[in-house]
Amino acid sequence: MADGSDTTLTTDVEVPSALVASIRAFAAEHGGAKAVVEYVGKRGARIVLVGADGVWGDQFASGTDVARAACQRAGVAVENTWERELMEQMAPAKDTWRFMARRAFAR
Repeated sequence: MADGSDTTLTTDVEVPSALVASIRAFAAEHGGAKAVVEYVGKRGARIVLVGADGVWGDQFASGTDVARAACQRAGVAVENTWERELMEQMAPAKDTWRFMARRAFAR
């Protein structure tokens, strides 16, 4: 598990309804989804969503507790770590590969 990750779930946090709606919409559009919550310092937490069809996207929350609560309210399961099966399910778009290649060559 990554340093700084939080596996506890607090349900009494204030969660923006727009965040819950966005997560719920992603899951509905992609036949369900799983999420991994990553702590990103002062900015808060990144919610990486992986759809059942392999498409992935992300959202940001003010903290890991807010991110986990938003996923719970949206009905999306949160994985505690990047498991091999979840990573194999991801199917990056061709544009993503081109973007990553440009960044590597720019160094």
